[in-house]
Amino acid sequence: MKPGMIKLSVMYPTGEGKTFDMNYYLNTHIPLVANLLGDAVKGATVEQGLGGPVPNSPATFAAMGNIYFDSMESFQNSFGPNAPKILADLPNFTNAEPVVQISEVMA
Repeated sequence: MKPGMIKLSVMYPTGEGKTFDMNYYLNTHIPLVANLLGDAVKGATVEQGLGGPVPNSPATFAAMGNIYFDSMESFQNSFGPNAPKILADLPNFTNAEPVVQISEVMA
């Protein structure tokens, strides 16, 4: 990724009673998002949480998804119209409220 790109990070917290289905996320949700956003997506990663900051502590997040765009305009034009469909799929793989951050890549 290069400086100036926009990164959408969606993080799914762990905790008592929270569930996350990685298989559904990888095989159904991610392809859905990729199809809806199309060529606006310049890169993406999926990460699975393994542990927290203290040895043997649980991960803060079950998973993190990151999508990269060339510009804020590209992100808004592709994600905005598709947000309802993307958000409607969340209950199919998690009951956790995701933490979302939009960032500018600096290096």
